[in-house]
Amino acid sequence: MLLQLDGVSLRYGTQVLADDVCAKIERGDRICLVGRNGEGKSSLLRLIAGQIDVDGGEVVRASGLVLATLEQELPSDCTDSVYRFVAGGLGDVGLWLADYRAEPCAELQSQIESAHGWDLLPRIDSVLDRLGLNGEDSVADLSGGWQRRAALARALVTEPDLLILDEPTNHLDIAAVEWLENFLASYRGALLFVSHDRALAQRLARTVWDLDRGHLRVFQCSFDRYQQEKERVLEEEARHEALFDKKLAQEEAWIRQGIKARRTRNEGRVRALQALRSQREARRSRQGIARMALDAGEMSGKLVAELEDVSFAYPGEAPLIRNLSFTLLRGDKVGLIGPNGVGKSTLIRLLLGELQPDAGQIRLGTKQQVAYFDQRRDRLNPELTVLDNIAEGRDSITVGGKSRHVMSYLADFLFTGVKARTKVEALSGGERNRALLAKLFSQPANILVLDEPTNDLDVETLELLEQLLLDFTGTVLLVSHDRAFLDNVVDSCLAFEGSGRVREYVGGYGDFLRQGGSFAPLEQSKELAEAKADIAPESKTAPESRAPAQKKKLSYKLQRELDSLPALIERLEGEVGELEEQVAQPEFYQQDQAAVEAKLRLLADKQSELETAFDRWSELESGEG
Repeated sequence: MLLQLDGVSLRYGTQVLADDVCAKIERGDRICLVGRNGEGKSSLLRLIAGQIDVDGGEVVRASGLVLATLEQELPSDCTDSVYRFVAGGLGDVGLWLADYRAEPCAELQSQIESAHGWDLLPRIDSVLDRLGLNGEDSVADLSGGWQRRAALARALVTEPDLLILDEPTNHLDIAAVEWLENFLASYRGALLFVSHDRALAQRLARTVWDLDRGHLRVFQCSFDRYQQEKERVLEEEARHEALFDKKLAQEEAWIRQGIKARRTRNEGRVRALQALRSQREARRSRQGIARMALDAGEMSGKLVAELEDVSFAYPGEAPLIRNLSFTLLRGDKVGLIGPNGVGKSTLIRLLLGELQPDAGQIRLGTKQQVAYFDQRRDRLNPELTVLDNIAEGRDSITVGGKSRHVMSYLADFLFTGVKARTKVEALSGGERNRALLAKLFSQPANILVLDEPTNDLDVETLELLEQLLLDFTGTVLLVSHDRAFLDNVVDSCLAFEGSGRVREYVGGYGDFLRQGGSFAPLEQSKELAEAKADIAPESKTAPESRAPAQKKKLSYKLQRELDSLPALIERLEGEVGELEEQVAQPEFYQQDQAAVEAKLRLLADKQSELETAFDRWSELESGEG
């Protein structure tokens, strides 16, 4: 066991974030933490990482446990070199190594030797090389995707037993998300992560922690299976609460009977009623579901924009768009996909008439009302409350031709009472996104431009937004790295395939891949590779010694182990398949709880054994022994 939560409680003001939470993390676990926005997921991660203290209970950590955290925010304001930033993950000794690398001196050498720091040099170089990072670059100059890689390298350099990731895909383009997903899939340590990216959760998660109104439920299953089980749990909970409320109503009616009945009433029954009242008062009702609605405003002309052989480049830079011909009609829902910095925002500005092309022609439609969702949330004043941001001094706003009180409108976005009067800077990431959606949808629009709208949203709100966009009769331009969201919403994709080539594909991101679409490597990637080749640090092996190593011949014992592994893998696959089939049966969860948990533990153990066997087979097959 790496870590155990034993009766942990955590509060923020009057809000209960965790109430008598019990759970544990074992080696090799892949845990996805889910919950509504504002439930306290990030706070629970910080508690596990030791960054904040519990209000009650205990966090038990294994002796010598090494934890590393990949934070939600990017290190965009860091002026350090990538090498110094990554080495800083090792603490003072890492910074000494980075400073000595930049400017050797006797004092630093003495400090490093006393801390046995020279042994850490290969670890830093290995992580940088593994993630394709150039140590000489400045962190501040990197794109969001490369800053995320640098932050991951800083976490991995400690060789953690448990890696904690809070929304790791935020600010990443699709190519970077897929790289991160593949990297984490092969990571051998334990993972605990929060992510709104359903595709990533479906691939990585083997266990789901569900944080709901301060209570943590542990589901030992895949993310898809968890969604089904969660629905069943909520239905059961609603049934029990309905029975409880019926009994409470009956007892309340009894206590209010006439004088005679009150004289002879059963005092035990009165005490039971008081207990029922206390239970009802303590019940934390589930947060409602947002009721978002769009005001499509006046219908735009049938033609929104027509591009004919359009090319565009910023002065002194390579063309972002070459010879693009494309027609955008009213009601189209178009996804813009491609690496960060490739020109997606530029194309949107061309489509809306904010930029003029260098070559070709653009014909714009009429009666256009545009609403823009900014992924940086710059359209919200962090020092003002949610109410002040949306109301702008008004008591009521007009939505869909009807006047509504601002507080009533905000309630549709789950901002009631204190929450509506909370400053934006105090909200969680998901709550800020909901506030921005409230501001966006409070104005009539027949063209929606959404730049990464899914960041930080909980799954329920995300699915509601999907349905809202599907029902919207206007035009949608969507920039998103969320593959599932693209597949569910857009009718076509404009893919930036490199060298200024933009091509239209029918369908979502999955359809783009099925039609053979792909992205050219980022220019920054090429520059980094060239820079790395030119620098050739002394710590690395000389070029002539980097020839591909020949596969080593295995010893007799290792060869026998390799020969036996296919049969073992086949057997384990069969056992896992049988167990998964049993767990998938509707009546499985109707058994005794202990039997259910025992079977789920067995399944997890067999899955772990299977993965270990695959890893060992790969290791021996490559001749590593």
